[in-house]
Amino acid sequence: MSTHLVTGQLPVSRLAGSQLATAATEHRGLTMTLFGLFILATLGITVWAGRQTKDASDFYAGGRGFTGFQNGLAISGDYMSAASFLGIAGAIALFGYDGFLYSIGFLVAWLVALLLVAEPLRNSGRYTMADVLAFRMRQRPVRTAAGISTIVVSIFYLLAQMVGAGSLVALLLGVEGGAAKRWTIVAVGALMVVYVAIGGMKGTTWVQIVKAVLLIAGTALMTVLVLAKYHFNVSALLGAAADASGKGAHFLEPGLKYGVTGTTKLDFLSLGLALVLGTAGLPHILVRFYTVPTARAARKSVLWAIGIIGGFYLMTLALGFGAAALVGPKVIKASNAAGNTAAPLLAEKLGGGAGSTGGAILLAVISAVAFATILAVVAGLTLASSASFAHDLYANVIRRGKVSEKEEVRSAKLAAVAIGAVAIVLSIFAEKLNTAALVALAFAVAASANLPTLLYSLFWKRFNTRGAVCSVYGGLLSSVLLVVFSTVVSGKPTSLLPHADFHWFPLENPGLVSIPLGFLLGWIGTLLSKEEADPAKYAELEVRSLTGLGAH
Repeated sequence: MSTHLVTGQLPVSRLAGSQLATAATEHRGLTMTLFGLFILATLGITVWAGRQTKDASDFYAGGRGFTGFQNGLAISGDYMSAASFLGIAGAIALFGYDGFLYSIGFLVAWLVALLLVAEPLRNSGRYTMADVLAFRMRQRPVRTAAGISTIVVSIFYLLAQMVGAGSLVALLLGVEGGAAKRWTIVAVGALMVVYVAIGGMKGTTWVQIVKAVLLIAGTALMTVLVLAKYHFNVSALLGAAADASGKGAHFLEPGLKYGVTGTTKLDFLSLGLALVLGTAGLPHILVRFYTVPTARAARKSVLWAIGIIGGFYLMTLALGFGAAALVGPKVIKASNAAGNTAAPLLAEKLGGGAGSTGGAILLAVISAVAFATILAVVAGLTLASSASFAHDLYANVIRRGKVSEKEEVRSAKLAAVAIGAVAIVLSIFAEKLNTAALVALAFAVAASANLPTLLYSLFWKRFNTRGAVCSVYGGLLSSVLLVVFSTVVSGKPTSLLPHADFHWFPLENPGLVSIPLGFLLGWIGTLLSKEEADPAKYAELEVRSLTGLGAH
């Protein structure tokens, strides 16, 4: 999958960008007021939740007190990220059918999570993915590997959200330079640390629930308005989008982006693998299964999430093609070359256009919802990674289990600060990349390092510690190194290092190579190890994962 997906440096009008910036500043006060109200409301929720957080179970798992429906909403809030709302809408607006492949991949991925991971994980673990892996293996090497993998995947995902925040607020402030984006990234990073350190899982979950409701409502409103423009005739909408795209009928057919060369076709296959398999290995999604009291509630929460997320991704079709038809690719690129502002620009158009009161109100509302989306997701990601550091690396590896719950929670809060700082610095360098493309990289790393180890641990009796370590490190290192030596990092004007060129890997999503490698290395490592897996421990894990007997 190519990060050039919606970051291609095509000729754009600087005048158009300037006009958009001017229009955005006319009603800046309204927009910033809505931003402020949401931040105040969520901070209030966070402080309230912080007062309810008494121990590690409350901080990591919200006291396991959420219902299936509440957790389904929270999972949806975690999953429907800036990549979904901003990146996918932009990808569809610029590349039509090929852009919609993101929506399909993200949705289908939930079937893997439901069928293979959700219930066994809830039954077998306690707070993190590593709890499952360490159940029948040596604690320290497995927890170290899983903890490092969780932090790396979370940081990749954090980049996408914070880049989206920078693009969004730069549009709303009407600032064309990079200073506004950088300060926005710093502010989002600071807020996410506050949410996690004060509210823990309870605060983060309630923020995600509120955000999910707002996002679905905002997206549904825009979908209705777009369809109303074309008298609820989807064919008319698609035809108008094709006409405005300048690509004609090709805009509605496969291949506009991924059918050009053999390399782009392989990129498409790599993207598909990463999206479909990555969800079941994402740390911030996996920890959500621990917040419900029973495995049945975990299963119910995933079913609710599938319904909510499915409806949302169907609506991204209207947003993307609506932006193509009503705003136009040239205007979208003039505002943001990556396409990340397509949805807010569409909202302004639907409300009456630039300079109109209705346009300003709808732009402000939708942008505030998008900002809420980003804040909620970054809080969930930071919580997952800081919890893994505190519970896996600090408590069980560094302190060898000799640590109080109070010390463990304190270390999680400090880790949230450190991870937030790293994410802020990296996000400033990644501001030119499309958010959906960045998320696809996180999916590839998760599918390469986490998913093979989880599946082997749950379903292969012979799997042992060396196999787990080989699988995690092999999948993690191969996926990250292939990204480093691809045009994501160097070799193109849209790369992280645009003035350097040391790429040799032809694909921009490593999943096609690194995911099979993660499975292969886990298998080889197990067979080459002299360590014998404990059959009694596997039998206990199997009973617990399937029935919930003995689960926390």
